[in-house]
Amino acid sequence: MASIPLLRLSLRPTATVTTATHHRDQCRNSPILFRPLKSATTALFPVIAMKSKTPRKPRIVAMSSSSTTPATDRLIASVGYFLPFLNGLRYGRFLFAQYPKLYVLFEPLLPLLSLYKSVPYGSFVPFFALYLGVVRNPSFSPYVRFNAMQALVLDVLLVVPSVFQQIFTPGQAGLGFKVMVMIHNVVFLSAVACFLYSWVSTILGRTPYLPFIADAARRQL
Repeated sequence: MASIPLLRLSLRPTATVTTATHHRDQCRNSPILFRPLKSATTALFPVIAMKSKTPRKPRIVAMSSSSTTPATDRLIASVGYFLPFLNGLRYGRFLFAQYPKLYVLFEPLLPLLSLYKSVPYGSFVPFFALYLGVVRNPSFSPYVRFNAMQALVLDVLLVVPSVFQQIFTPGQAGLGFKVMVMIHNVVFLSAVACFLYSWVSTILGRTPYLPFIADAARRQL
């Protein structure tokens, strides 16, 4: 009878070990526990794992337009802006008289300006040649046609101050003369700034957008 309790005591650790081993095997066979961290995260958060596995779209870097615009288109587009520039030089006579050093900067262009004025109807022939030969010519690219039309719109706007001057005919002194001088100076500086910006942009193959003028040019195409 004394051997029965000893037998029971000897069996208890074995049962405990067996139970612990069985529990450990169940944990190992669990679909989540005792897995690698990445697999457990995938099982617990399938939506996040799906988003992380989604391949990222390659980033598209916009190329500069100078690499795609042909050199001939750049040259033709830049030449068109000389028309409003030459017509805008006449508004700088007051600045030239006030600042002689400024006149020296534009002195190399005087032969070109003299040749331009010596041609009969010198302002109309280049205008219609640029409009009919370039803007309305579908053989040219949209880049060239847009810049040609923008140059023509700018040239038309430069005629407006001279028309008002002929209508009101201000004298050589007084408030009207001061207003005329101020308008001439503003128009001249604006014409030079537009020319430099547009000319450099077209040489680099970029599209110059002059405020309000670009919208008007686009509507005419």
